[in-house]
Amino acid sequence: MTTSRPFPPDFTWGVATSSYQIEGGVHEDGRGESIWDRFCRTPGKVKAGDHGDVACDHYHRWRDDIALMKKMGVRAYRFSIAWSRIFPTGQESEPNPAGLDFYSSLVDALLEAGITPWVTLYHWDLPQALEDRGGWPDRQIVASFVRFADVVARRLGDRVKHWITHNEPWVVCHLGHAVGEHAPGRKSWPDALAASHHILLSHGAAVPVIRSHCPDGQVGITLNLCPAEPASPSEADADATRHFDGFFNRWYLDPLFGRGYPADLVADYQAKGHLGADPLPWVQEGDLDTIAVPTDFLGINYYSRAVVRSDEIPESENIPREVFDAPAEERTDFNWEVHPESLVRLLRRVHADYAPAQIAITENGCSYATAPDSEGRIRDVRRRRFFHDHLVACHEAIEAGVPLSAYFGWSLMDNFEWAEGYGQRFGLTWVDYDTQQRIPKDSFHWYSRSIRAGGPAPLPLPTADERDGE
Repeated sequence: MTTSRPFPPDFTWGVATSSYQIEGGVHEDGRGESIWDRFCRTPGKVKAGDHGDVACDHYHRWRDDIALMKKMGVRAYRFSIAWSRIFPTGQESEPNPAGLDFYSSLVDALLEAGITPWVTLYHWDLPQALEDRGGWPDRQIVASFVRFADVVARRLGDRVKHWITHNEPWVVCHLGHAVGEHAPGRKSWPDALAASHHILLSHGAAVPVIRSHCPDGQVGITLNLCPAEPASPSEADADATRHFDGFFNRWYLDPLFGRGYPADLVADYQAKGHLGADPLPWVQEGDLDTIAVPTDFLGINYYSRAVVRSDEIPESENIPREVFDAPAEERTDFNWEVHPESLVRLLRRVHADYAPAQIAITENGCSYATAPDSEGRIRDVRRRRFFHDHLVACHEAIEAGVPLSAYFGWSLMDNFEWAEGYGQRFGLTWVDYDTQQRIPKDSFHWYSRSIRAGGPAPLPLPTADERDGE
């Protein structure tokens, strides 16, 4: 099979998951309570009262899941380490050997299958005991994270050569600390902004520690970035878009690339009462240099764009929109707009403005609930189209000179989707949560063909049944 859009021959094709979303086994082998265990047990926080106690039972079925990946033909697997499997309370004098053994066995089996492991150290599941001590808003968490990174890299660094310190600091800080939609459920802007600093500081402090155990490895961080455009040419919409870009993107990109925190956002937060007269009291001398430590790649998670309409525009002014939100048929089940064109724009902007050495798409995917039909086949036409169009966008960015070197589809399988519980299905593989049966979807097979072709495979025309089914 050939493709009209060939990717570089050394391009990395992968899939991604995270520990709390798939592992289960939360009460086994010494694992401690995480903030998501506690959050899921808090009434009203997670839809249907769902939790990750079993999830996809990956803790017991990981060998079968590696076989699935081998069948798909992926070259790399991005997964995360459950901090509370390694340090159940985050404060033990010695790590939990069973936790380290689990991930060591997983890495060995991946390598035996010809799949390169990419390890994410923090994908949101902080040990609850560390939250009780102050969590991310408290500076002492930095030393705890660096110790965690040191222990894991010391054990796995002889075999794992790709490391991601943190996944999506914006989600941790905004959803977890400012608005309370994610664990730990805080609702405090000062806490959120302090947490953002300590996450970035812990990243910078951990990078040289990881490298000390893996001198031939690559270390980076993953941000969820969201390109934004104003709904109209009005000054109000332009200013709202500037703020959104700063709040979502530049607050993390700027300090990571040596620019410090964006002054316009600091002023905005002061004006909104989120910061006091001393706007950044948690920033100490040398912190910004630590955060800006050079890294080998930037991970980007991309799902959609934002069309920004200022809430300062009264309806009576009747300023016409020029950019509209997408209709329902162009949205996923999560109500996120499908907009691959913005991925090209995002990649070109990051390359031009920040010049990371390499960029990896560490998550990209969509939620559609397409279920097995009477023949047991999952004809997820829209997911195939989503992946096809976003890979075309990646190819366009590479052709424009963006140093994009890897793509990880989200996700290997349906899983626990945080505050949404099990109601959203992002997987290339269907999971029956009652039986734990895995069924590869049509998108699984299409992605497999694309990997083998070295670029997005052609899309078959959907049948009438497939069109009706979705």
